[in-house]
Amino acid sequence: MKILVGYRGGSNLAEDLLGQALDRAVAFKAAVKIVTVMKQGGEKEKKQIAEAEAALEKARERFAKKGIDCQTHLLIRGLGAGEDLLAFATENKVDEIVIGITKQRTRVGKLLMGSTAQTIILQATCPVVTIR
Repeated sequence: MKILVGYRGGSNLAEDLLGQALDRAVAFKAAVKIVTVMKQGGEKEKKQIAEAEAALEKARERFAKKGIDCQTHLLIRGLGAGEDLLAFATENKVDEIVIGITKQRTRVGKLLMGSTAQTIILQATCPVVTIR
C-alpha cells in the first residue's frame, strides 16, 4: 500500500497530519510519500524552497525512526496544489491520500476560489482521509 501525504510544515495541523499518516502506515504496513507543492520555484522563492525542504526532511526522519518506508517530494510544476497532488497520486499509483483542511470558507467562497482539499476530495480516484 502507498499513502500520499499532502504536507506543508510549520503548523499544529501539519504535525497532526503526520501523526495520522504514521499511524495509518504502521497499521497497513504502507509506504509513505510526503509531498509539498509550490507553484513557483524561481530566485524569489529560494527561502521558501529551503524551508520546505527542511520541513520535508524533518518529516522523513520522523517516519524513518519508526522504520516506515518514506520518500519526500517537493513539487514545483506550475500547477495548483490540488491539481498537482492528484497528478502525483496518479503517476505514483497511490492507494490513499491524507490531507489537512486548514481554512473554513463559505460556500460562495469555495465556488469562486476553490479549495485544495475540495479539489482532492471531489476528484481523487482513491480514498481520501482529511484531518482538521
